[in-house]
Parts: sequence; structure tokens; C-alpha cells
Amino acid sequence: MKKHLTTIILVAVILILAAVLVGILIFLKNQPVQNRATEPLQTIAAMEPDSSKWGLNFPNQYDSLLKTKTNKQDTEFGGSSGFSWLERDPRLLTLFAGYGFSKEYNDDRGHEWSLEDVRSTKRVNEKTPGSCYACKSSNNPAIWNTIGLEAFSKMPFAELGTQITEPIGCANCHEANTMRLILTNPAVIAGYEERGIDWTKLSRQEMRTAVCSNCHVEYYMSGEDHVLTVPWKNGTDIESIVKYYNDLGFKDWEYPDAGVPMLKAQHPDYETFTAGSTHFEAGVSCADCHMPYVRDGAAKYSMHDIHSPLLNPEKSCGTCHTDVEYVVGRVEEIQNQVSTTKLATEDALIDAITAIKAANAISPNNSALLDQAKQLYRKGQFIWDFVAAENSTGFHNPEYALKNLAEATNLARQAQMLAAQSVGNPDLLATGVYYQLPQ
Repeated sequence: MKKHLTTIILVAVILILAAVLVGILIFLKNQPVQNRATEPLQTIAAMEPDSSKWGLNFPNQYDSLLKTKTNKQDTEFGGSSGFSWLERDPRLLTLFAGYGFSKEYNDDRGHEWSLEDVRSTKRVNEKTPGSCYACKSSNNPAIWNTIGLEAFSKMPFAELGTQITEPIGCANCHEANTMRLILTNPAVIAGYEERGIDWTKLSRQEMRTAVCSNCHVEYYMSGEDHVLTVPWKNGTDIESIVKYYNDLGFKDWEYPDAGVPMLKAQHPDYETFTAGSTHFEAGVSCADCHMPYVRDGAAKYSMHDIHSPLLNPEKSCGTCHTDVEYVVGRVEEIQNQVSTTKLATEDALIDAITAIKAANAISPNNSALLDQAKQLYRKGQFIWDFVAAENSTGFHNPEYALKNLAEATNLARQAQMLAAQSVGNPDLLATGVYYQLPQ
């Protein structure tokens, strides 16, 4: 009897130990690789620009990053093929007349293309400053650390290019060896400081959005040295940014034959997403959707083949939403609505700038009404561009996108009306006369 009891106890102990071991293995399996208490196989130098060296320690992440070179898939409103926006929407030739974006405006390809694309664009010339490399290379953190942002920004593009060999990579977002998510762009760090935010105290989940703001933000080149700057002093909402530029008297270019000091939005994904969007308020980060966790056997890691969640909705959306088919349909509905509204806004803007050009030709000395029309147009086109240049066709914040497009349309129609009134010519109130899409 005693021998039988001993056997039962021994079997029970073995089962308990086995259960504990299985529990530990399951726990480890569900942890991101970078959170495990393991020593790196290879020590990485601080701000090392060569991502392949980081890949020795994190092969899954590195291998998936390389896929941004071969992933050329498009969605209905965007993608990674590098298509021409000027061909897709010829209205942009009018809206960006007199500026580099009327020469070439291609959709962004994956991160591995960043250097090739910025060097081959027709918008680059002998006057292009080094600041145009700011979001294009993992060499940047080390260069900024050595010479500073101002020297980096004012160096001629071609000259700075001799020091830049790597596309966007690990050093842009991670601290070597610890793999901690960090901000590396000095202009963006200064922007957080102006807003009174200590980014080093943000949670890891907050950093999974903040780290994307190293590049995916609105910015401009300040002063004669073209110093990269983010316009966040008054806030990151559209009205605060417009006020910032107006107070500064800044313009990106002057619209030909109209005398309008124009503004060009860049890619304000961060500002749009964090402006009270449903997902942001729910605690969702950029990486949750664009870099979802996937598995390679027992290893769980964040996929670095960064692209539209619509290309892998089961992994990106399915983490939170059980009905993925409904979610994809909802996204398509939102993007169709925003796209249709955006095109209507473009038509209003083209009517307005055509009226302003006509009034400017009649009254080149500018009346008060025409001056007012020009300022309304400047603001209206920038607000439209804040939506158009952002990478989600409104989905990052649908309500905000539609609100901004409605405001831009309103400003355009007001500008058109004032231009007509300034020269007493009601013919300038006509719509759709001056521009027609090719059939």
C-alpha cells in the first residue's frame, strides 16, 4: 500500500513539474524576442547604420525588413509600386504649378527604396539641401550626433550624399543592443520638447507610435540654412500649424501668375492619427497595424515588412476584430468617401486659383479683397494637402479628414467669390469651366 502511495505521489509531482514547464514555455513563446533576457550574439556599435549587422541578432525582423524592397503591391488608393500621382490625378499639375511636385509626384515605395527614390526624383537639383536626406537613411543618427542638425541640413544634397550609404534601417528607430525604441530625428525631438513632452518617459506602447514620428510628420526647411523643423510650437492640429506658418510668414513657393504664397504639406500621418482618432484613443499604435506580431515556429516577432494593413488584414486587423471581412469593407467605404470628397475639394481649389489668376491679371496692384482671397486660398489648399499627402486616404482619422476637406472646400469657394468681387467680374464664379479631366 505504501509503495503504491509513493508511486502516486511521484507521478503527481512529475505531472505538476511538467505543467509548470509547459506554462513557462507557453509564456516565453508569447513574448516578443526582444523582451527575452538573452545576451545578443553580436554586440552592435551605437548608431550602427548597417542593418545587416543588427540582423545577426534579429534575423526574423531583418529578413522581413528586406521584403520592403520586393513588396510592390498596391491597394486601391495607395501601395508600394511607386505609381505617379500626376498621372492618376492630373488636377495635381494645376494645384502644384510652379513647384517641384508638378514635375514628379510618385507614391512612396518601401523603406528599402528610400535612398534610390530620393536620389532619382526630378525634384532634386543642384540647390537641394542636405535636409532632404533627413528621413531617408540609417546613416543619419550617427551624422547628426557628429556634426549636428544645422550642419547636416545646410550641406548640399550631393555632398552629404557621399556620407550616406544605407536606406532606412534599424538605427533610425532602435537603440543598439537594448533594442529600445527611441527618437533619433533632432527636429522631431525638439518638437516634442516644445510641446512639453519628455519622450523618454513614454510607455513602450506609446513609443510604438512615437517612433514613427521620426519621419511621418509635417515639416519644413527653416531659414537660409534649410534647417529641418517641425511646426509644432502651437500644437499639432491643422489650425495651430497654419497659424505657425502665418506668424512666421513662411512659404514653400509662390503660385505663378497668382501671387499666392503657398504651403506644401509633407506626410502628416502622426499629426492626423493622434488628433483624437478612434484607434489612437483606444490605445492602438501605428505598429499594431503596420507591423503586427507574427510567428516563426516558437518565435514571436514584429513584422518589419511595413505596408498597408489591407494586404494582410487577418494579421493586422484580426488581432482585435473578429469579423475581418466587415472591417475591410468598412475601410473601403471610408476611403471611397474620403477620396470622392478630396477630388471635389480639388475642383473647388482649381476654380478658385483660376479666378485669382484672372483677377490678378486685371488688377496686378492687388485690392484688399484679392489679398484676402489669396490668404484664404493659401490656407484652403494646405488643409486639403494635409489630407492628400497623408498616407491613409483618411482612414487614420476619418472624421478629421472629412472635416478638413469640408473646410478646404469652403475656403476655396470663399476665395473664388472674393476674387470675382475684387474685379467686379461675376464670370469668375463659374465652376468646372477652367479645368476638365482627360476623357
